[in-house]
Amino acid sequence: MFANERIPSPLEAFKRAGPSAGTVMTKCTQSGVLALAFDDGPYQYTSALVNTLNQAGAKATFFVTGTLYGCIHNQAAAVKAAYNAGHQIASHSWSHPSNFGSMSTQQLTTEMQKLEGALNKIIGKKPTYMRPPYLATGGNVLNTMRTLGYRVITNDVDAGDWNGLSAQQSEQRFQQAGAGGNGHIPLMHETYSSTVYTLVPWLINWAKQNKLRLVTVAECLGDAGGAYANPTVAATSTC
Repeated sequence: MFANERIPSPLEAFKRAGPSAGTVMTKCTQSGVLALAFDDGPYQYTSALVNTLNQAGAKATFFVTGTLYGCIHNQAAAVKAAYNAGHQIASHSWSHPSNFGSMSTQQLTTEMQKLEGALNKIIGKKPTYMRPPYLATGGNVLNTMRTLGYRVITNDVDAGDWNGLSAQQSEQRFQQAGAGGNGHIPLMHETYSSTVYTLVPWLINWAKQNKLRLVTVAECLGDAGGAYANPTVAATSTC
């Protein structure tokens, strides 16, 4: 240590480390930010969405699956482009099973590690953040995610795109939630054209008007450097 270096307090060190594995986080731990978070990709709109975000100087988080809308390796270039641009790539499980909350520990582990193998091939990293399909956190989910080293993200604003809401109705939900207090982590899906082409540009403007920085989920939780770990599963290239 140099004389002018200050040793961080235990609280500061804890904040820098981000949430612990197996912990559910619903919103950011700081104000002045918004963490756009998109589920269910990669999809045909991924590249356009990444371009829109990049042009605005915005960062976002992509909770990707392996096979929900075709094989992830068919969209490997889009996933890698998002990663290279500084967006966060996180896990939404391999196949998005409807019974995620009632699966065995082994079944859950397989779901997570199959995606880890694909992401090892595509970005060379293991994500440390995940959002469970259907936001299921019951049963064996949290204990398994703790064992596997995943921080669990849900949401505090639901855009409702999955439930037939128009972009304008989603916008109203953000306006009702407001821009004050700790930042929001919304539930949104990159698989709806209205979300990608209407809601996201509106949110970029809304954030700008309210002086909110658009950041990754990891950064909004004080963990900007902790979104990834070294892979523990061998790289795979097929679905």
